Amino acid sequence: MTQTDLDARLDDIIAPVVAAMGLALVRIQLSGQNGAMTLQVMAEDPATGQLTLDQCAALSRALDLPLEEADPIASEYALEVSSPGIDRPLTRAIDWQNWVGHEARMKLEPMVDGRARAHGDITALDGDDVLLTGKSGQVLRLPMANIRAAKLVLTERLIAATRPLDTTGADEIIESGAAADNDNETPDHDLSED
Repeated sequence: MTQTDLDARLDDIIAPVVAAMGLALVRIQLSGQNGAMTLQVMAEDPATGQLTLDQCAALSRALDLPLEEADPIASEYALEVSSPGIDRPLTRAIDWQNWVGHEARMKLEPMVDGRARAHGDITALDGDDVLLTGKSGQVLRLPMANIRAAKLVLTERLIAATRPLDTTGADEIIESGAAADNDNETPDHDLSED
């Protein structure tokens, strides 16, 4: 997917802050309409593949001043910092390498061999191509440049392979009623099959 000037500017502001905290940037996504936009910064601790609540809060605080000073977004927006979750989006080459053998769904744009969507097990990353084995056993070669959105499918196998989430502070969130929705699914990126 091509990067806009705003995408590049946001990356220039956010990526160094994430890296300085020893975290890995998974995705920056701006969604919504003027006056009701959300800037989602998804990151992970390379040691765990997740963020704790304390890490999310610290990253959010660390991003406030650089974003305020640069003021890259013309309208008002809410900043949302989150961990990728179990059924995480696949946005980087390392994601495809780390999750070989697991099921994924993706949206392709432009289409590849007449396909707008693909679903199957990740077989390998070969250069800039993702190899995906479909349910019929057919191996698809999909250029990463054509993958508009992709995420892992929540399966028993994925749950078994995922480290337990750190639940520190979860009881405090439930008691205060401040739990946030983090299903990694955005209305613009419906990855269900055609």
